[in-house]
Amino acid sequence: MKAIVYHQYGSADVLRYEDVEKPSPKGDEVLIKVRAASLNPLDWRLMHGKPKVLRFMARLMKMGGGRPGVDVAGEVEAIGKDVRQFKAGDKVFGGARGACAEYATSKEKSIVSKHEGVTFEQAASIYVAGLTALQGLRDKGKVQVGQRVLINGASGGVGTFAVQIGKYLGADVTGVCSTRNVELVKSIGADRVIDYTKEDFTGFPEQYDVILDCIGNKSLSACARILTPNGRCIMIGAPHDMTIPALLALPVKGLGMSLFTKQKAIFFVAKSSKDDLTLLGELIATGKLKPVIDREYRLDEASEAMHHLEGGHARGKVVVTVSSGL
Repeated sequence: MKAIVYHQYGSADVLRYEDVEKPSPKGDEVLIKVRAASLNPLDWRLMHGKPKVLRFMARLMKMGGGRPGVDVAGEVEAIGKDVRQFKAGDKVFGGARGACAEYATSKEKSIVSKHEGVTFEQAASIYVAGLTALQGLRDKGKVQVGQRVLINGASGGVGTFAVQIGKYLGADVTGVCSTRNVELVKSIGADRVIDYTKEDFTGFPEQYDVILDCIGNKSLSACARILTPNGRCIMIGAPHDMTIPALLALPVKGLGMSLFTKQKAIFFVAKSSKDDLTLLGELIATGKLKPVIDREYRLDEASEAMHHLEGGHARGKVVVTVSSGL
């Protein structure tokens, strides 16, 4: 089968479109004929191997392995002996390592059924970004109806989900993005949009109950100034060029903020959840949530897709299509 692989760390130029062995599902796994996959910032960070601590973490957690992509949508090709919820031919989406390939295996617990009204491309955009936005706002931010929420990086993969999920949870949502993305962020429901090229959102007098920081380009102290006394700053992003010392210092600063004030700084990585994936799929199927897809690339164009993502200015999700059909 064909797959996207890399044999050394580096930019998107290291990606190769190669023949690899078709995987076989283990007992609790499902083999998926991939229809679409999508890329996330973690994919290019693992590919770059920077900061170098990521290389150790990737080996420890069995991430990456020279095969980009974790967001997947497709059809069940075969199942392991312990799988009970799926059968061959079922249309599914969720998470699978090395998803930028013609076939990928996934744990049964990491995928759910796809609604007929949701395209494979839409479904492939959900896993990392959708779960991060939902769990970040609902579970970590504890967003309530009527609260004020600010999304820093509102036009990115997580951000475009977060703006819409914030509105679904009943919040007043402010999005922060660049000039070219202002209309996009307004169109997906933001009550207010701040153009960061013209204004610094941390210098405004307005206060927010929750900040979801997808970028990590503002200090915690700056964010604390615009949080309510009991506000929460949920941090999921970091600048492209952040050093290891700066990265390691963030949890320490967050702990200090949480210990000595009523405000909370929470560093967060989403967890796979069948219930949350099902909810996100239903919201899309019923028109309450619409994935923003910036560009679609064929599997053999994955290097171009990663180059686009590396630039840091993708609007919504970057999708890799493997084969067509609903």
